[in-house]
Amino acid sequence: MAKPFASSADTAPKKETLEILADGVYALTAEGDPNVGAIEGEDFVVCIEARATPAAARDWLAQLRQHTQKPVKHLILTHYHAVRVLGASAFEAENIIASDATRKLIEERGMQDWDSEFGRMPRLFKDPEEIPGLTRPTITFADSMRIELGGDRGHLDLQFCGRGHTAGDIVVWHEKSKTLFAGDLVEAEAALYTGDAFHFDWSGGTLDKVKTYRAENLVGGRGAVARGVEATDKAIEQTRDFLKSMIEHTGAVHRRGGSLKEAFEACHAALEPKFGRWPIFEHCLPFDVKRLWDEMDGRDWPEIWTMEMDRAVWAQLQG
Repeated sequence: MAKPFASSADTAPKKETLEILADGVYALTAEGDPNVGAIEGEDFVVCIEARATPAAARDWLAQLRQHTQKPVKHLILTHYHAVRVLGASAFEAENIIASDATRKLIEERGMQDWDSEFGRMPRLFKDPEEIPGLTRPTITFADSMRIELGGDRGHLDLQFCGRGHTAGDIVVWHEKSKTLFAGDLVEAEAALYTGDAFHFDWSGGTLDKVKTYRAENLVGGRGAVARGVEATDKAIEQTRDFLKSMIEHTGAVHRRGGSLKEAFEACHAALEPKFGRWPIFEHCLPFDVKRLWDEMDGRDWPEIWTMEMDRAVWAQLQG
């Protein structure tokens, strides 16, 4: 029997947990759904990620407003994926900040990604008719940017660590609290989506750079907050292990001239015992293996996912 497409059958609500990681440092996790966060400045708030729709973003803001009434000055987007960015209008932020590469990706493939992710993860798109259009950043940077928080709040460093989950991912570092918002470059016991990824860069130098922060709190894209350097290192290495395992088993099939379907089956058999219990494992793996296979064929820049390509790959590999 064919498996339900992606996360289309995942309709159960997830329990949300708002954690205060330090004074004025917040993370909202939701049992494997996309994480969001916020950091207070002296007289403003910086929010990190926007959720999939304005209605979903307002739900998060309502929880944040139980702790602070400061206006949102900056909204930081770690990358371009629809479930992270399309709720931006709800924040009424003065600035929307992303990397130069993320701006390029929004223009190149933002509409297709919106259609694709809505089809894959419909539960995340609460009241989708409210989305006003593509979210476009108002400030971008190539490699790094600093935001001064004022008073004794310290500063935020926004950093491009190398190509990874996408070509434009950034991390957000609050040195004062030793908190790193890593976006989808790191997942804490949640499956990786790598359909737009650069597996070899990500599993090597990019994660090496993320690890140099020696974060005491790490908020990944999905999963629980990692607390303590030992736990943050573990989350980074779990992420690397997932990528390296994919590379090993897909590569073995590719080198012997096998098929994409054989590579998927080999990856599934090898990864499922260790990672199969993680959220969205079955959803992600077909798209992951397809992208990795393309890289092994010499295709550096990811193909643009459309609803039609989604369904075709799913039918070929998970059907």
